[in-house]
Amino acid sequence: MKGAKNMQFQSKIDKYFLIFISIVILIVISAFLIPMFLDDSRSSLDTVIGLSLCILIIGFILWCSFSIKYVFLKECIFVKAGLFRSRIPYETIIKVSPTSEILTGYRLLSSKEGIEIFYTTGILGSVKISPKNVESFIEEIKKHCPNARVIR
Repeated sequence: MKGAKNMQFQSKIDKYFLIFISIVILIVISAFLIPMFLDDSRSSLDTVIGLSLCILIIGFILWCSFSIKYVFLKECIFVKAGLFRSRIPYETIIKVSPTSEILTGYRLLSSKEGIEIFYTTGILGSVKISPKNVESFIEEIKKHCPNARVIR
């Protein structure tokens, strides 16, 4: 299948996730700016370093949060969020089920509701994701993993 296009899915982003990311960014900004303005003895170098770190941290958070994608490759699903990446071989996937528990486990999602992929080679045994088009994603899973149990 030379030249075959890999199927790619973007992560669904909901308002709860946007509120959460906004709060995290406000906390980061507060953690850097409040001490900076309260310290009368800071130098301009301290200010530049503090603002640079603040911008880098916020950039990293935004990059990891809004670059989430899931790609069906020839032999695995490639899950990517910024620096965080996982390859899930199709033959190791045993179950796919809906989930709304986003505060536990390994998660690369940006929505309150998503799906959890259980696989045998993962350290935690599963990954929680939130593709925009869940039905198409599940159909693609079924094509590549006919033995996986899919719970809707």
